[in-house]
Amino acid sequence: MTDQEGDLYTPLSNDFVVPTNTDIGATSRQDGESKCTYLCGNSLGLLSKTSSAHIQQELNAWGTRAVTGHFSHPQNNPWVSCTDPVNKLFGEIVGANEIEVACMGTLTNNLHLMMDSFYKPTSTRYKILCEAKAFPSDQYAFQSRAVAHGLDPAEAILEVSPRPGEYTLREEDIINTIEREGDSIALVLFSGVQYYTGQYFPMQAVTKKAHEKGCICGWDLAHAIGNVPLALHDWNVDFAVWCTYKYVNSGPGGIAGLFVHEKWHGTMQPKSAGWWGHELSSRFAMPPKFSPTKGAQGFQQSNPSVFAVASLRGSLEVFKAAGMMGPIRSRSMKLTAALEGLLKRSNYFVALDKIDQHGSKPGFTVLTPSRPEQRGAQLSLLFLPLQSETMRKVFAYLSQNGVIGDEREPDVIRLAPAPLYNTLGDCEHAAEVLEKALATAA
Repeated sequence: MTDQEGDLYTPLSNDFVVPTNTDIGATSRQDGESKCTYLCGNSLGLLSKTSSAHIQQELNAWGTRAVTGHFSHPQNNPWVSCTDPVNKLFGEIVGANEIEVACMGTLTNNLHLMMDSFYKPTSTRYKILCEAKAFPSDQYAFQSRAVAHGLDPAEAILEVSPRPGEYTLREEDIINTIEREGDSIALVLFSGVQYYTGQYFPMQAVTKKAHEKGCICGWDLAHAIGNVPLALHDWNVDFAVWCTYKYVNSGPGGIAGLFVHEKWHGTMQPKSAGWWGHELSSRFAMPPKFSPTKGAQGFQQSNPSVFAVASLRGSLEVFKAAGMMGPIRSRSMKLTAALEGLLKRSNYFVALDKIDQHGSKPGFTVLTPSRPEQRGAQLSLLFLPLQSETMRKVFAYLSQNGVIGDEREPDVIRLAPAPLYNTLGDCEHAAEVLEKALATAA
């Protein structure tokens, strides 16, 4: 699917419902019924009309078929196998075989399941290598898994930090840490895209180096799936987990997914078995002995929410119609570069290496790497002076004027032009309102 006008003004898909300025409480806008400028798909994606239709179909099926809908469905999508279409699309979007993925659970629950199976510390190889300031849920999971093995998290968790004066990690620093500490590392587990800075980590290179040193390598793809190209099977990733309510637009609290590489399917058995992971041929016979479904889907535990699956399926079908990640990534890179260019032309922009010289007047810089291959759709804006009220004032102004991003205390606002529904016009409007916000703050 391509832009109808041959430029960036028309989105790849008109399948999404964009809230109006009135809907989101943009009190300073006079055009209340106009669509807001929504640049927050990195936190929660918009509702797809296809998803809405699928959910309505399932509500109708529930009303007309009740329990028989598990096997007899008006749209021939019986609930007992409702995740099958999603697993196929999951495989395409993360670069995996269908048998290697499972639509199930929530991100952190799936992370615990994977770490329970893959994190096997010994007296000499026990560390978990991650990025400093990983998303809190990951940090909590790492800590709790270390404690479960009788380890002190302060000793078991090894964090890679940016160099002094820098905000993102250098590839060579990650690789060198694995080379230096690899004999003591049991598990390398980074984010595919870092939630705070928007940095896209070099997944293939990190995975390769981890394996060279005998480490297991897993990935949290919460900010990567639907945002950047992935090839989990070819990169030989051991496991990965993800949520789907950000760039994949499955809805708040949407059902998640996981990946287990095919090389583990003969030896890695689920340690926390549940009946929905039992092979389908005898699942409803309720046998006393667990016989897992082959591959990643053997890790399933309980039957999934049909409505959550329906919503996810709808959005993934939009991805499929748009050509999956090839054209979507191409458009994303153009939009993000356009937004970055507009921001850097601001009277209030400060180069990242100049922020220490910046005075007391309001300003901002961009933390996210400028090289397109090192980032996804998100740009993280750091507001100056640090630890001041600048970010809060700017964020309030943006919101009141119909530009929706999200804030990270104390000084960062994240803006993400999602390629499925954002336009160059959105980027231009956001930059214009940001300029006015900083002028007001000044």
